[in-house]
Amino acid sequence: MRKRATLAAFVMAATVPVVAGAAPAAAGTVTPKSCPITYGVLITSHKAYRLPAKGAYFKDGPGGTISASVTRSSTITYSLSTSLEVSASYLFASAKASVSGSITKSVAVTTGHTYSHDINPHKYGNLQYGSNGYKVGWQSNRTNPNCRTTVLATGTAKLPATSVGWHYWETKS
Repeated sequence: MRKRATLAAFVMAATVPVVAGAAPAAAGTVTPKSCPITYGVLITSHKAYRLPAKGAYFKDGPGGTISASVTRSSTITYSLSTSLEVSASYLFASAKASVSGSITKSVAVTTGHTYSHDINPHKYGNLQYGSNGYKVGWQSNRTNPNCRTTVLATGTAKLPATSVGWHYWETKS
């Protein structure tokens, strides 16, 4: 009987410090992550997009040649779709850095540009003057104190570039 009591005391003595023992203070302390609250706009996608100038559309045919020139000035400005107000200037800065160095807030269409194109027989030629811009997808984000990111809003924007010119296509009628 004495052996059993000694064995039981030995087993209890070996397990008690593991279960009830205290770890050093430095080993058990975890410093929580902390990030500054920041806001930003991320360009999530982009593709070439044609932005037409108002009043600069011509159609001719069937067949023959279509010619046109810009006879007045107009300005093509950006458009922005969103469910939450986002600074347009911040969006443009983000898009310019991510997509193209030639993105502008607006672009002026000036006079003096003439274009001519042969039209295939039995077709109609269409000409439209405009800017060769971009359609971008974007999202507005906030970095939280726990370092996780929250998406505040998403949307699309049609942004003109500095290059302008004629776009030609043909139709059956």
